[in-house]
Amino acid sequence: MSSDRAAARAPRLTLVQGDITEQAVDAVVNAANSSLLGGGGVDGAIHRRGGPDILAECRALRASHYGRGLPTGQAVATTAGRLPARWVIHTVGPVHSASEDRSDLLASCHRESLRVADELGARTVAFPAISTGVYGWPIEDAARIAVETVRAADTAVEEVRFVLFDERAYAAFAARME
Repeated sequence: MSSDRAAARAPRLTLVQGDITEQAVDAVVNAANSSLLGGGGVDGAIHRRGGPDILAECRALRASHYGRGLPTGQAVATTAGRLPARWVIHTVGPVHSASEDRSDLLASCHRESLRVADELGARTVAFPAISTGVYGWPIEDAARIAVETVRAADTAVEEVRFVLFDERAYAAFAARME
């Protein structure tokens, strides 16, 4: 594939400081835990605001394809319930390690989420800063990996919106997008 084609297929990147559960997009990416059954941070917020339909579909996924949970770096979609999006794409980010380079798994979260978005026909996708909460990934490095991976993606998604909860995360992503 030529670099011209890859650049033509890369989505437009935008930044928003705010609440990912308020984004009117085709798909919202959830920084899920492997159980798919809700948790804290972004995961908890999406489950709370989206309502019981998301949890019901996650339970069905656990009962069928993901009995041991969703593997790190993979992605799967459910309804968005009461969110203003159509779908939630759940992805499990890696826990940061000072002794092991796990950046390929963090990049995989972004690639796999875009692959699922393409399968769904989503044109607008909102991402949080995956793995930067309790999983401890340094925000500057997470921003670098996220922006580089999405810019290199060959996808039909037209807009990727990074929705960052606080000023520090917004500033880290803004610096990477310049």
